[in-house]
Amino acid sequence: MEIFTMDREEELSVEKLQEFLDGHAKRQPRYKRMKDMYENDHEILHQEDKEMGKPDNRLVVNFAKYIVDTLNGYFIGIPVKTVHDNKDIADKLKTIAKRNSQNDNNAELSKLCSIYGHAYEFLYQDEEARTRVTYIKPQEAFLIYDDTIAQEPLYGVRVIKDKEGRSKGSIYSKEDERHFYTGEDGLIIEQESIDHFFQDVPLIEYVENEERQSAFESVESLINANDKGLSEKANDVDYFADAYLAVLGAELDEDTLKEIKDSRVINLKGGDTDKIILEFLDKPNADETQENLLNRVERLIFQISMVANISDEKFGTSTGIALKFKLQPMENISLMKERKFNKGMNRRFKMMFSIPTNFGVDPEEYLNIDYIFKRNIPNNVLEEAEASSKLSGIASKRTQLGMLSVVDNVQDELDQIEKEKDEKGINSFNRDMNTSLIQQQKQQEVIEDGQE
Repeated sequence: MEIFTMDREEELSVEKLQEFLDGHAKRQPRYKRMKDMYENDHEILHQEDKEMGKPDNRLVVNFAKYIVDTLNGYFIGIPVKTVHDNKDIADKLKTIAKRNSQNDNNAELSKLCSIYGHAYEFLYQDEEARTRVTYIKPQEAFLIYDDTIAQEPLYGVRVIKDKEGRSKGSIYSKEDERHFYTGEDGLIIEQESIDHFFQDVPLIEYVENEERQSAFESVESLINANDKGLSEKANDVDYFADAYLAVLGAELDEDTLKEIKDSRVINLKGGDTDKIILEFLDKPNADETQENLLNRVERLIFQISMVANISDEKFGTSTGIALKFKLQPMENISLMKERKFNKGMNRRFKMMFSIPTNFGVDPEEYLNIDYIFKRNIPNNVLEEAEASSKLSGIASKRTQLGMLSVVDNVQDELDQIEKEKDEKGINSFNRDMNTSLIQQQKQQEVIEDGQE
């Protein structure tokens, strides 16, 4: 999917904005298709009805939702941790994250990216001048980048449709916000602006990959083929249940036919019974061919999407290095997704640090934030502890603690370790003082006894 670009020296005129709005409107059918796939509204449900009397099953196996939910459960099922060496900054990061339900925000951003290929995050100041963050679906916003090799954001646009289907919304530059709407004479951009103080476009694009392709878009045709194959197999089952009875060599009246249907007994009297043939008309059986096709399609869906089939019986029995090999394709996707997420979160905190009331430190301190991603898989705490202890003297304490799944927040754990050291030091000092006083008291008693 191509991005919107323009010359950074060019003004965003009404004509230019209308051009971008038209381009965004052309993206809507794809967004709807991806949304429908995820929400179980597949292509087979909209095919033409079959002729009267023929089985017409419409079965949907929602691999699209399975791929998205499994990938994101693995990638961000365990919330991302933001770590900073400065305790005051770390505490403020934690407060901002709680205020904005940041864990949920990150999870929804990740899911939207997997469904549509990209999504947006929006920053704004609430009534109490506190920085807030929320996610926006790509149907409702787009970014305009400059046409240089850096492709820096120039404008962010939020789009709303009124009851008549006319466009209105907001335009965000690096300095201010303006509104636009569709009047009787066409599109109008209001000249009045509102400063936002983020020193950047407060609309951030998060992408699934550089091509902005959905997690299941590469297997969309395979998912539709699986729905069709399974539905036809169900039709065959219905067909065999309602197979035609052929009666050759005898003529049956309406009453006899009704009696056969009701009693399910065939009793033909008289005539040359040797020449009478009774048999069901069977459709050629292609069960083995259908099963081979369905199995092949299912394997290809997981292979091409690179998402593990964790419901497979063989998957559950894998351990150690074998399990890592099975998860390797999904890990590769997650690593790429993690790099894209890091880029978006850097922009998020860059804008947050640019407002003095948030942190009150050098705005460049956002560069010292570390993002820790942990994959959501069963963990062997004993193996983690052994691996962490072997890094003693080689890696920092922070790195060692970061390897432990039982440690929720590395900075909090470091602080607790320091606190316990201080308490231990105080207790040790008190014990030494008490021991010394006891010894002095005993020596004094010995001296007194000798004098007597």
